[in-house]
Amino acid sequence: MPLVVAVAVIVGGIGVVGFFWYYGSPWYTDVGYQPEQPVSYSHKLHAGDLGIDCRYCHTTVEVSPKANIPPTQTCMNCHSVVAVDSTSLLPVRESWASGKPIEWVRVNKIPDYAYFDHSVHISRGVGCASCHGQVDEMKVVSQQKPLSMGWCLSCHRNPDEHLRPLTEVTNMKWKPGPEQAAFAEKMKKELKIDPPVDCSGCHR
Repeated sequence: MPLVVAVAVIVGGIGVVGFFWYYGSPWYTDVGYQPEQPVSYSHKLHAGDLGIDCRYCHTTVEVSPKANIPPTQTCMNCHSVVAVDSTSLLPVRESWASGKPIEWVRVNKIPDYAYFDHSVHISRGVGCASCHGQVDEMKVVSQQKPLSMGWCLSCHRNPDEHLRPLTEVTNMKWKPGPEQAAFAEKMKKELKIDPPVDCSGCHR
């Protein structure tokens, strides 16, 4: 086979593999997913401008594998007196009157065959922003990370940059300082952080 043809075949093969590697990966298929919600809820306004802590709405995130979707009661704690005539909040008032939950559309989800525990990560100092991005800047929430096995394993193998003080896990403005490496080593030792990288860690 002439050298030119061989090179063309190799380059073409790499191009085809690269095409399917990217366009078939969660970085392309999942990141950016932004479903339309039944209520126009702005995390930028609530979590960003007003500074409402994530745990006010997602109350179980520290103690449960799942970060719950807030019930209508949580919305009405404020909106029984704030923006009571807003047309955009009509579905909230109707839900409150009828007792029928608002059907929020889930944005971030890993496959059913994989197990993820929010409380384990939160209790080890992994901040919300590590997986969900800068939610406090999103008028409409979208998926920011691929949530793929490879992406999870990269953190499990080297969690240092994602560890922060336990008091800062919901602080969207927190950034690692110059002593992050030493801090992470201290956290891993004190909290016995040794993320699993074998199959049984996430597939049970």
